[in-house]
Amino acid sequence: MFSNIGVPGLILILTLALIIFGPKKLPEIGRAFGQTLKEFKKSTAELRDDVISEVKIEKKEEQKVEAK
Repeated sequence: MFSNIGVPGLILILTLALIIFGPKKLPEIGRAFGQTLKEFKKSTAELRDDVISEVKIEKKEEQKVEAK
């Protein structure tokens, strides 16, 4: 995901975030970002599972129609 940024880029981003938000607000922002990322991953996994189950159902229905 961040393969193009590199270590110096990450240090720069963290330094800027520390200057902009301050040391007290930074952990809260990191926590909120982590929770948002976790929720996003959960939602995409649920969506993927729903699509896969729909495709399986459609295949079963097609097989029943072909069998007749």
